[in-house]
Amino acid sequence: MTIPTLVTFLIYLVGMFVIGVIFYKMTNNLSDYVLGGRKLGGAVAALSAGASDMSSWLLLGLPGAMYLGGMSEIWLPIGLATGAYLNWQFMARRLRLYTEAAGDSITIPDFLENRFRDKSKLLRMVSAVFILIFFAFYASSGLVGGATLFQNSFGWDYTTALWIGVAVIITYTFLGGFLAVSWTDFFQGIIMFLALVIVPFVAISELGGWRETISAVGTVDPSHLDAFAGTSAIGIISLLAWGLGYFGQPHIITRFMAIRSEEEIPKARLIGMTWMVLSLFGAIFTGFVGIAYFSAAGEGGALADGSHETVFILFSQLLFNEWISGFLLAAILAAIMSTIDSQLLVSSSALAEDFYKGYLRPKASDLELVWVGRIGVVAIALIATVLAYNPDSTVLELVQYAWAGFGAVFGPVLLLALFWRRTTMGGALAGMLTGGVTVILWALPSEGIFALYELVPGFIFAGIAVIIVSLMQKPPNKEITEEFDKVDTM
Repeated sequence: MTIPTLVTFLIYLVGMFVIGVIFYKMTNNLSDYVLGGRKLGGAVAALSAGASDMSSWLLLGLPGAMYLGGMSEIWLPIGLATGAYLNWQFMARRLRLYTEAAGDSITIPDFLENRFRDKSKLLRMVSAVFILIFFAFYASSGLVGGATLFQNSFGWDYTTALWIGVAVIITYTFLGGFLAVSWTDFFQGIIMFLALVIVPFVAISELGGWRETISAVGTVDPSHLDAFAGTSAIGIISLLAWGLGYFGQPHIITRFMAIRSEEEIPKARLIGMTWMVLSLFGAIFTGFVGIAYFSAAGEGGALADGSHETVFILFSQLLFNEWISGFLLAAILAAIMSTIDSQLLVSSSALAEDFYKGYLRPKASDLELVWVGRIGVVAIALIATVLAYNPDSTVLELVQYAWAGFGAVFGPVLLLALFWRRTTMGGALAGMLTGGVTVILWALPSEGIFALYELVPGFIFAGIAVIIVSLMQKPPNKEITEEFDKVDTM
């Protein structure tokens, strides 16, 4: 790590810390801390949702997968782009309206409890438990990415790199809450986008152009040019099915709840989807060009032995001067931080709003709840750090499991709660339990039908459970149906 690269890195980190301090002074109550007081503009909501969605997976996991599998991995970004668009198109506006109508709900567990008038608090408890379980794995994936970045950039050992990454992320999330997270994610999204445009463009130019790049990849292995090579129907369905996960990701859909008004959503959708599609193309090309570049340059050994997820890092070090390299490495840190901060915030809100206030101190003051949330950020980060301690963990594997968990637990339940008038509290509870248990059990074996991504059976079985149990119970009472009809007419 050279001095210019280190200086660029430090400038970026100081900027994130300053944002945390600014919004620390603007955070007065729990709604401010976990939802920003519903004051988010469309552009900030769009880029912060995209940045918190993609994480280190976009700059490390996806380029690494493309480097290993070539075009056969293209189904994954196709599924994600489709799912993200449908999420913005169908869920965003209705969730924004319904969460405000249903008792001004500020968390997903809060919304489910208010939507179904659940006096038992079972929905709140079960959903909060699943949030904490799966976010522990999700946040650990980002910490693995951060440790990989610091390890390869500074030459530190894995454990030291892991703890430094944890310290950086905790600091501004602890201070500024949702607004700090959203605004840092906004700037981080811009940095990630620029990095994913610059790196593949320069790498392709180094190889002589796009036609020469394709030719070089074909020389290395012709199967890398075939989207169907080495895969199967189950494999393609599994990759496309990642798109289903969007309907249940709390750290993404809370941006819908926080948008200033539903009139901002079309603009946010256009900005968010443009950013996402172009960024995905950049990540795809980074990994694909890496096949040709490292083989042609005799650098293949640098990506051997499971280090395929460092392809973006190597490009940033080999193709650019120290100042630009520092900027590109900061983009990876931006991707990591933009997701972990959102995950820590949603998890801490589950602790503060859904456990502490819901069960221990119903009359707790706003200031008390904010500090419980801040302590929760630290506690959950430490648990995620323990899970990330294995240096052989890969970003994609950890993300895959957590993504399936959230998609199956919350996706079908939220869709039916928002769009099906007949959904009952018992149906929602059955759907969450079925989705979560299916993902956990389906992931244990890996042969035959169990090679199918666990999100697919989890999502399907959860949806069936919601419908069957709801139809077996009495219809919702008049108060619930009138609220549903009110939102429906809006």
